Amino acid sequence: MKRVKALASRPAKQFNRLRERANRVVARGVIEGASRLGRLHPDADPRRHKVEVLRNIEYARADGHPLKLDIYRPTHRSGPLPTVLYIHGGAFNILSKDTHWLMGIAFARAGYVVANIDYRLAPRHPYPAAVSDACTALTWIAENGKAYGADLSRLVFAGESAGGNLAAALTICCCYRRPESFAQMAFATGLVPTAVAPACAPLQITDPARFSRRRRLPWYAIDVLRNMRNSYLRDVRYAPPMEKDLADPLHVFERGARPERPLPPFFVPVGTKDPLLDDTRRLERALRAMGVPCEARYYKGEIHAFHALVWRRKAKRCWQDQLKFLDQALEQPREPYREQAAYA
Repeated sequence: MKRVKALASRPAKQFNRLRERANRVVARGVIEGASRLGRLHPDADPRRHKVEVLRNIEYARADGHPLKLDIYRPTHRSGPLPTVLYIHGGAFNILSKDTHWLMGIAFARAGYVVANIDYRLAPRHPYPAAVSDACTALTWIAENGKAYGADLSRLVFAGESAGGNLAAALTICCCYRRPESFAQMAFATGLVPTAVAPACAPLQITDPARFSRRRRLPWYAIDVLRNMRNSYLRDVRYAPPMEKDLADPLHVFERGARPERPLPPFFVPVGTKDPLLDDTRRLERALRAMGVPCEARYYKGEIHAFHALVWRRKAKRCWQDQLKFLDQALEQPREPYREQAAYA
């Protein structure tokens, strides 16, 4: 009987996998197409915003694959300037720094040096490849950031969606002593962000079904969440929970373990119609329970990653709120931890 049930369920599983792949292809095509189309608008020219872009700087190689970042920086301000390490979203399996050029311009026009990074994508490069690459990018910034006008005592980790997950995971690597070699490398830089801004982030990748247990979600949202887990956690899905901490940074904060270095303040924006809304609520509660400053902003009626639609009123409001929060946080720069820093 069990074998009959297994055989009967096989076509359904195959159909679900095909549908998930199709959704990924469509989402990638739509977003990449919109990004390319947006570049044609006159306001997409960085020079109109007094911003210069240094493209495709190789910060490392992994599995023979070059890892690259773009530097955005204002031309009308002299350094050293506050710095953003920006990590793009895309469910860990699509998109790139090139689709997120708008984020680089937005921060740079506000006076930041921005390192907008690429990282290896699932399913070809599953967890922890993306976290490892983010840590490697941080070590590159520690070694080379000052040459590009970066003030590493005023450092922000930012990202949206999957990039927000990685920004939170990178913060954990900088504040907690962990066993992973890449986390130890990040810790050894001595850098801790002055603030973190993970927007609309999925913070517990191991359990995508939790969102639909709270409220009814459209089928395509369920597919995206399930595909994110299946592709990103392909090799560790059944590993012990502690081995997946950096895929589930929410669990680290909810456990309330004391970090070796104080956690920085967080700014966490999300729309109330975002399927990932509950993770932001949980993050706010967990950080407040630890005594970590956390400003969570809930934008009524807004969808996932709404702040990328910068021409809309609430998107503009979100950017204003974020930049105001960061300005206040950066008033008190954080020096690298010299006893650990290899690059200070």
